[in-house]
Amino acid sequence: MFNSLYSKIGAGLALLFSIVGLLFIGVIVFSTDMYQQEVNQKLNTNLAQQIVKDRLLMTQGRVNHDALKDIFHMLMVINPGIEIYLLDLEGKILTFSAPKGSVKREYIDLKPVKKYLSQYLTQDLTAPIQGDDPKSLHRKKVFSAAPIARQKKLEGYLYVILGGEQYDSVVQKLKGSYILQLSASMIFAGLLFALITGLMLFALLTGRLKKLANVMDAFKRGDAVETFSFQKNNRSSDEIDRLSSTFKEMAYRIETQMEELKAADKMRRELVANVSHDLRTPLATLQGYIETLLIKENQYTRLERRHYLEIAIQHCQRLNHLVSELLELAKLESVQMKINPESFNLQELAQDVTLKFSLSAKKKQIQLVTRFEDPLPFVTADIALIERALENLIENALHYTREKGCVTIEISKAEKVIVAIRDTGPGISKHDLENIFKRFYHADRSKKRTEGHSGLGLAITKKIIELHQQKISIATELKKGSCFSFSLPKTGSF
Repeated sequence: MFNSLYSKIGAGLALLFSIVGLLFIGVIVFSTDMYQQEVNQKLNTNLAQQIVKDRLLMTQGRVNHDALKDIFHMLMVINPGIEIYLLDLEGKILTFSAPKGSVKREYIDLKPVKKYLSQYLTQDLTAPIQGDDPKSLHRKKVFSAAPIARQKKLEGYLYVILGGEQYDSVVQKLKGSYILQLSASMIFAGLLFALITGLMLFALLTGRLKKLANVMDAFKRGDAVETFSFQKNNRSSDEIDRLSSTFKEMAYRIETQMEELKAADKMRRELVANVSHDLRTPLATLQGYIETLLIKENQYTRLERRHYLEIAIQHCQRLNHLVSELLELAKLESVQMKINPESFNLQELAQDVTLKFSLSAKKKQIQLVTRFEDPLPFVTADIALIERALENLIENALHYTREKGCVTIEISKAEKVIVAIRDTGPGISKHDLENIFKRFYHADRSKKRTEGHSGLGLAITKKIIELHQQKISIATELKKGSCFSFSLPKTGSF
């Protein structure tokens, strides 16, 4: 029943309003009763004094019954709710106007009486002052009192109860009156209206929380966050808006991370498959040649055995090259990988790298050309990693350039120093262009098998350039060639 926040708030609000309503009605009833007693006591402050002044109630410690009889008769006619008690100096009740058998006390506590008299003399009466009710052992009532003295000698006290039994019965009737019932009904209606209004306001406030909770539950079930709508409050951004925005960002981040994990898992499976395929071929070939030499060692000549060993060495070198590139790529993709930037002459580095490939270019009958803008500023980068990137790009260009083709290494300057490697190869198709930087991807599978191209060079190069916070770009045209380019910051601007 109380599973929702709104139901709990509504129940709490209803309970609070009920308690407040009961307290409010109780305070009104109590304050009304006390106000009536205060008014009654203040209106009859001089009553006891006037009776004592007009009548001789005690003579030498004896009660004047004739005078009391006249007073009792007069008060019964004028105000039957008043009760008169004659007390001695110790508070003992000597006589009274109440019916016989109704008085249950023999003594009246004189402390309230003396307090009343002291305040009466100073004209600073803080009504209501309550004293003992002779007709009850526990009840207190307002009263009027006066000392009885003869020749300046105190003989007793006149104690007048201002709200007798008849007064109590009238008060009870008033408490059950139409006016009081109407007042209580109005109070109840006001509290009910306030409760309904409060519940409506809380419904408006908790409505967005309920919608957000439903969105969270749906997201927990696996629904995409794009299918949910988040209503924004354009006037103000409160805690619920911030919570919705935070959840939306968190949900998007979780979905993005899940997609990245799926992509990483897919890449891992592809990597394992590709590595297994690339390692299996040279290992099988290597195993075959070695087993052949072991089985038919005496059947081959020395030159034939050397030829087989040279082939086995080539496959070992291919395996070593593949494993080295895998380790290098893993190191570059590691979180702990950091570059060591330094200032160096890029032109000299490019010339040294070009010189390494000059012999293999001649064997393929490919022209290797360098074009450097003069003068070139120094650049700031990791020289070892940039050297590796240049080697990969030049090697890739030579790999896909046909005989009697041309590979050009260009370096120019603008806001940054720009490096471009051009070739006159077959170009790259649109499909290949989207996958060219993936691991083990080959635009020409046949050359991979014949020449042992691993398919990791461009992936390593892209990672190196990204570590320098730069981008590598490709411009290509089918049957005319491709151009790989990247930029490096000048020294002083890194």
